[in-house]
Amino acid sequence: MHRDCVMPSSHDQNFKNLILDYPRQALAFFAPGEAREIDDTVRITPIRQEQLKDRLGDRFHELDVPLLVEWPDGRREALLFIVEEESDPGRFSIHRLGHYCLDLAELCKTDRVVPVVIFLRGSRRICERLELGSERFSFLTFSYLFRVLDDLPAEDYRDSDNIVARLNLPNMAYPRERIVDVFAWAMRGLLELEPDQEKCLKYMDFIDIYSDLDDNERQLFAERYPQEDQAMMTWSERMRSEGMQKGMQKGMQLGKQEGLEEGVRLGRQEGLQALQAVLTRQLTRRFGPLDAATAERLQQAAPADLEHWADNILDARTLEEVFGSQ
Repeated sequence: MHRDCVMPSSHDQNFKNLILDYPRQALAFFAPGEAREIDDTVRITPIRQEQLKDRLGDRFHELDVPLLVEWPDGRREALLFIVEEESDPGRFSIHRLGHYCLDLAELCKTDRVVPVVIFLRGSRRICERLELGSERFSFLTFSYLFRVLDDLPAEDYRDSDNIVARLNLPNMAYPRERIVDVFAWAMRGLLELEPDQEKCLKYMDFIDIYSDLDDNERQLFAERYPQEDQAMMTWSERMRSEGMQKGMQKGMQLGKQEGLEEGVRLGRQEGLQALQAVLTRQLTRRFGPLDAATAERLQQAAPADLEHWADNILDARTLEEVFGSQ
């Protein structure tokens, strides 16, 4: 299973993005029993946050994800899935979840609600069922579906065609000495299942965060899985090149409106920022979190230096070799 991450990250936001980007696959993985009837004809719609915030006020939970599942042919009534992620089981409150489900059921005028909780880690403190009543009778009973990711054997999902399962391989159960293999299985799944370039780069970062490879493990990955390592570099290089191109195109458009010279200057600046961002991702992925001095060096570098360092990453074995002689 993964170690506590050294990179700053909001687990709640990471999983919210994951569910919103892949709602169908998320429900199939996190709530397989209830999602069995969800096929390609089903419409899945996230409920707008603005609507929830306006109606619920202080009771609005920003990082929970309500998904309305509708069958256009009418063969089933709509279902409201409420998906919540908890990185720390000690923070979970079944009372809070139950209250939120009642609020949303009333707001959406439905009793067909499926609460789902994703736990990164298990704990004996997790309360699975709530009963309110007396010795004689239970007046209110509440339970929910849940997945404890580090209870799931990563080996069982290594070849899954569900991208949400593949991305979460680093969060599953495995001996730490297998982390390089698990990292490779996750990356291979992402590259095979996600054709969109921006999403691919985005979820490379997701896999990075939850794998938390050290320098030796990154080097071992490059040696053991050269094809996947090269594919990652190729995606990053492509995004870097396209970022520069988009920046220049935007600059030319601005030039027509604000004067050619100023527009081109702004375009170069945007292209430079895109190049810095992608190079930072590449270096972090290859060599681990960057220190303050390296980050500052990237921010102050000229475009030619950034281009040169990006080329060096492909063959460099250390961070020092990346910044080697011109």
